Amino acid sequence: MELSIKQTVALDLLEDKTTNEILYGGSAGGGKSILGCYWQLKQRLKYAGTRGLIGRAVLKTLKETTLISFFQVAKMQGLDAGKHYKYNAQTSQIEFFNGSTILFKDLYSYPSDPNFDELGSLEITDVFIDEANQVEDKARNIIKSRIRFQLDENDLVPKILYTCNPAKNWTYSEFYKPQADGSIANNKRFIASLVDDNPFISRHYKENLLTLDTVSKERLLYGNWEYSNDPAQLIDYEKILDCFSSSFVPSGGKYISADIARFGSDSTVIGVWDGFRVRFHQYNGKSVVEVADIIKKFQQEHQVPTSQIVIDSDGVGGGVADILRGCKNFVNNSSPLENPITRQKENFDNLKSQCYFKLAEMINDGKIYINADGTQKQKIIEELEQVKQKAVDNDQKKGIIPKDKVKALIGRSPDFSDTLAMRMIFEYTPKFVLSVY
Repeated sequence: MELSIKQTVALDLLEDKTTNEILYGGSAGGGKSILGCYWQLKQRLKYAGTRGLIGRAVLKTLKETTLISFFQVAKMQGLDAGKHYKYNAQTSQIEFFNGSTILFKDLYSYPSDPNFDELGSLEITDVFIDEANQVEDKARNIIKSRIRFQLDENDLVPKILYTCNPAKNWTYSEFYKPQADGSIANNKRFIASLVDDNPFISRHYKENLLTLDTVSKERLLYGNWEYSNDPAQLIDYEKILDCFSSSFVPSGGKYISADIARFGSDSTVIGVWDGFRVRFHQYNGKSVVEVADIIKKFQQEHQVPTSQIVIDSDGVGGGVADILRGCKNFVNNSSPLENPITRQKENFDNLKSQCYFKLAEMINDGKIYINADGTQKQKIIEELEQVKQKAVDNDQKKGIIPKDKVKALIGRSPDFSDTLAMRMIFEYTPKFVLSVY
């Protein structure tokens, strides 16, 4: 079997002693699935009695795509089903003549198993996750923790191969972006694979990709990670970038919005506003009293009225709000507010969705300036790209995808975007103007 240059580079990394995680991908037709199946097949034949895992978000799709690629690779290697290996459709696994096994696993987050308990009982030697952009960060971290079977006996190190097309989730933030700016961890690598890197692809395949719409063409033909084709996304990517250069946004009323950390892994983020110009301050491990004191200092420094401070009051944030008496309590699932102009309640499922839609409108109109450093900037971009409408195609009340879904996609809480959205509550507060007759 012939491999492309990029596939050979990836295979070398998969067989070294220092690299633990490799993301291989970019455009469609780059030979992603073939590489993963070839590596898994090679590992099982070379190391008798070991156990590999091939996973994808949905098992049915895995069987219809990746499994077919596996059979093709096995045939190209001269292996015969029934002689060199046996496939058990009931248990979704392949057993080899030397005692090695490949498990085919569903990595979807089902409501009945939100913690992926079924995966927690596995013991495996190495892993290939196809279309990894569709797999939640939590699932792949649990899989990573199960790579320990027959490693020492065969002088192996834990290895996991991810393949995917461009996506804005953990594949972007943990592999593509760090590789691009030179900050990727020593045990991780991203290999960009484009359709032109695959000398064995049919010319008709590329011709078909050229007929796609602009966004799909950028992602699937040119492997551009900065494009999204999700119709549910509320904020244009270019408009998100504009937020960091729109220093012409005028000053105005002074406000403070604060998303208070609920758990040890989350951060408290405080936004200090001058009109729609905002600067963020991030803290970890602060108590309720300490956070309240920090906000009071910002209040005095920037002369912010208490009534123009909004605190996320769900969870421990309620304690901060109790100390800052007179501030606004932001309760995410409370009813949406009246439009101050029409005096009608808007058709949203809750206050949080209402404020996020307003935030999207303001950013798309170029009315917000975010003063942020490089680290904050990248996190803010990632979070704002996950501001998406749920149930796009039905006529129910408008809402955004829930926070736990966003956390699963980016691997952390969207603290910055929540802080931005809370500021919008003041756009639904009636402005009283004194008229003189």
